[in-house]
Parts: sequence; structure tokens; C-alpha cells
Amino acid sequence: MIGRLNHVAIAVPDLEAAVATYRDVLGAKVTAPCDEPDHGVTVVFIELPNTKIELLYPLGENSPIRAFLEKNPAGGQHHLCYEVEDIRVARDRLVAAGARVLGDGEPKIGAHGKPVLFLHPKDFCGTLVELEQV
Repeated sequence: MIGRLNHVAIAVPDLEAAVATYRDVLGAKVTAPCDEPDHGVTVVFIELPNTKIELLYPLGENSPIRAFLEKNPAGGQHHLCYEVEDIRVARDRLVAAGARVLGDGEPKIGAHGKPVLFLHPKDFCGTLVELEQV
């Protein structure tokens, strides 16, 4: 059901410093910051030949990334994102298998302009999983 790894998301306490590390130290191609108010984050993508790294920075007081950084002040891996052909078919199959979809269960438009859903980390070995329709 899941396709390729779309990205690994890393929550960061200092977006400019994280961008500089990937761009200047590692020599990676870095996108411009993009605010995603519906998700409470500012995102920057690090483009790699085989996938992407998504840097997440809190946007607003109610950002879920703010809470994550309070527990993990240095930042860290936030989630893995896998591609799926049809997000609603994938959701229904996962729910039937006992997985929990976060939020209201309906896909939202993510940072790539495509439908996304998040799955409860307790159902996936302690890892928050995002599904993105391709």
C-alpha cells in the first residue's frame, strides 16, 4: 500500500541555523521558507536525489511543533511521510486494520499541495506517520 518515502520531517528550534547547516555545511539544495497556517508550521525542504528532508518550525502559539520542541528543546525527528496512490482508500484500509487517524480523519492539503493524513504514533512503533497522496 505505501509507496516511496516522501520525506523525513525534523522539528527545529532555530530555522535559520538549521537551513545554514544543510545548505552551507552539507551543501544541500534548500527551498525558501513557506508558512503553512493550517498546520501551524513554517516549512523548508532540503531536496535530495532520492527524497526530501522537511524542516519544521512553529508558526503561531498553537503550533503542534511548539509543543514538540518544549519536550525536545534541541529538536529532532518529528515524522516520516510515505506516498500512497489514493489517500482515502489507504485511510479506510488502515482504520479497518485498527490504526488511528489523527484529527477528524479527513485529508488536509499539505505543504506540497496534496492531500495528507497523520497516523497515531502508538500504532506505528512510536513513529508519527504522514501519508501523502501522489
